[in-house]
Amino acid sequence: MIYLDHAATSWPKPAGVIRAVEEALSGSAANPGRGNHAMAIQAGRVLMRSRSRLATLFGVENPVDIAFTSNTTSALNLAIKGFLKPGDHVIATMVEHNSVRRPLEFLKRTLGVKVEYIPVSQEGEINLLSMKRAFEENTRLVVCSHSSNLLGSIAPIEEIAKMTHQHGAVLLVDAAQTAGAYPIDVKEMNIDMLAFPGHKALLGPQGTGGLYIRPDIDLVPHLHGGTGSQSEELEQPSVRPDRYEAGTPNTAGIAGLGEGVKEVLAEGVENIYSREWQLTQELMRGLADIPGISLLGPALGAPRTGIVTFNVADQDAAEVAFRLDREYQIAVRAGFHCTPLGHETAGTTLTGAVRASVGYSTTAYEVNALIKAMQQLYRA
Repeated sequence: MIYLDHAATSWPKPAGVIRAVEEALSGSAANPGRGNHAMAIQAGRVLMRSRSRLATLFGVENPVDIAFTSNTTSALNLAIKGFLKPGDHVIATMVEHNSVRRPLEFLKRTLGVKVEYIPVSQEGEINLLSMKRAFEENTRLVVCSHSSNLLGSIAPIEEIAKMTHQHGAVLLVDAAQTAGAYPIDVKEMNIDMLAFPGHKALLGPQGTGGLYIRPDIDLVPHLHGGTGSQSEELEQPSVRPDRYEAGTPNTAGIAGLGEGVKEVLAEGVENIYSREWQLTQELMRGLADIPGISLLGPALGAPRTGIVTFNVADQDAAEVAFRLDREYQIAVRAGFHCTPLGHETAGTTLTGAVRASVGYSTTAYEVNALIKAMQQLYRA
């Protein structure tokens, strides 16, 4: 199979990631933080090692400010529901994933939280003037996707952070498409909370992810239970990361995540981004030469993550993806990509779109194979 669905999850996983999962299951499969025997202590070290590598990657001073979650969705729910209170005002954008939109709309219905979505151009450019005008006295949170999972556009986080802090609000960044694929430094970029997946560009297993929380921000935990610390207390522990990590963690998965982060650090995020950007440019050029194909997102030559989304005139997006899979063994994704707001922005609400996404392991051969397949299928 030629796998071009890295925006959903990366594959194949590096050999070191698979080996780390196996070693954790065979050698440190006890419950971390719940015992003082050797295997439990080793399991705790596995978690701390992975947490420390993530801190290095994201420029986090104290690794305990990173809480492990099961995915980006869980991290975003913890940040949004744990931070907002009745009557608060939130600013988001028109390219947010449902992992942001649905929690916000839930709080809108249940707590009276007011939500405003800022316009975005068809190329993915956020209207910063509209965002500036959207702030109100009770604006407490700005939520922004670092890169649209539909368009591949990259948000100007530093500018948004400056605007957010000038109005006394907090910035939550959804790094589902950028963690491990685009440079992120929470201190330099003034990011207050960063939600990220372990299973995409960080190369880890599914069921892993996390949330960086600025040291002075206290969230209401969305899970309450055992942590192995302060067990005599009725309330959830106040210490980090225990406060946000109730229950038995995915030690084996986090071990694999730590190994994936190690590989990303060794390769260098800047190098990864540069290589993936070159591949997207090659893919865009090839697809643009085929009559009837329209590309979404930033123009050729502009910054973007490894996402190239397109439609074929008079062809159903799902049918295009089906034929690529069955006839050429090429895996892409078609549909609405969990972002109806993004499709409203792109003008593809009725059609959906085909999304090809490159990743750490993608080669030029694979990109050219997709171009040739589309030429054979749809060139008149």
